[in-house]
Amino acid sequence: MRRTALTTAVAAGMAGALMLTACGGSSSGGADAGKVVYWDTSGPNEHPVFKRLAEQCAAGGGYQVAVEQVAFDQARNNYKNAAQGGQGPDVFRAEVAWVAELAKNGLIADLSGTDLAKDAGDHLEVAAGSAKYEGRTYAVPQVSDALALFYNKKKLADAGVEPPRTWDDVKAIAPRLGGAKALFLNNDGYYALPFIYGEGGDLLDTQAKKITVNGEQAVRGLRTAKGLLDAGAAGTALDRTNSYANMQAAFTSGETAMVINGPWAVADYLKGDAFKADPGNLGVVPVPGPTAGKGSSPVGGHDYVVRQGTKAKDSAVKFIQCMSSTESQVTVAKELGLLPTRKSAYDNADVKAQPVVAAFTPVLQQAHARPWIPEGGQLFDPLNISYADVLSGKKDAKAAADDVAKAYKDQVVPGYDQG
Repeated sequence: MRRTALTTAVAAGMAGALMLTACGGSSSGGADAGKVVYWDTSGPNEHPVFKRLAEQCAAGGGYQVAVEQVAFDQARNNYKNAAQGGQGPDVFRAEVAWVAELAKNGLIADLSGTDLAKDAGDHLEVAAGSAKYEGRTYAVPQVSDALALFYNKKKLADAGVEPPRTWDDVKAIAPRLGGAKALFLNNDGYYALPFIYGEGGDLLDTQAKKITVNGEQAVRGLRTAKGLLDAGAAGTALDRTNSYANMQAAFTSGETAMVINGPWAVADYLKGDAFKADPGNLGVVPVPGPTAGKGSSPVGGHDYVVRQGTKAKDSAVKFIQCMSSTESQVTVAKELGLLPTRKSAYDNADVKAQPVVAAFTPVLQQAHARPWIPEGGQLFDPLNISYADVLSGKKDAKAAADDVAKAYKDQVVPGYDQG
């Protein structure tokens, strides 16, 4: 899932639903080399499946496992605090943006020389990138995700319109879908990325070490989002705190026809009034773009990492081999609709037939990798504020983007050049 540095909209969407059942100092952290303590950051819809798989892996692998569910919005800080003191889990389910930071800080083990690095070629390229830091392997991909356009099939059919392929399409069909009720834009910065990426922009150019969030293409993307609101083709929240919750409520109730979100949201959508009686009413297509087929989405997901210094490293490696295997990924895809990271899992007939995975496969194929740098998790705090300012009309897109660029230079990547 879900989502960067606990401040992305993915994090915002899940954090409220997750319950803390383990804290930083509670785990022995590998005092028993034959027991693996696993911190699972998945949500209530997913945790039972991951817990069952973990227990099955341990039973078949000849070691013990203790599965502890940790609230996603507290997991990163809890892990860092525990690991710095030689405590915490042996295996941690980390958001993809955390891996480089934890590796740089010496809090996770280098897995390059283990069996976990031998079949890295089976993982999708967009997912595998998050597992690397300075050319070394520090993680194993668990699940991937991306943002797509969810739509209420009945509402679009009753209006006599097709799912939009471009942002101009959204404007064209909006009057028949209730104007601003056609599309709800979550005003969190993570959800600005499809607009920025779709225009060919980015937050950073990590190769050139350059800040690009206030470049022409990125600014054009932000103006496209604001243009949907100005045209009366979309609505948004008045504040950032409740934006995601308001979006979810509007879509599940049937008030809003379309939203942009990830596969983690499907389980909650299917419980809503608009979809619980007819799950087939939920449609998923790639995010629109400036032209048809040019939409793009950020890559999200989660990786398995091993705590540096754990005495249970051998058992932890076996555990991750099992949890990240093709068989396990097939189970997760079938039962939860989460996106596998292994190419071999997509060859499975049951995975191909899983409706959510099938809908998101083309979305993932055109997804855009995020900056896999230690500071990657810090990129969203400034963007969250400025994107909300753009959508609310408090600031012009260029001025808001300049604010983000300055914050990046001052606080996040001072060694980068400003564009």
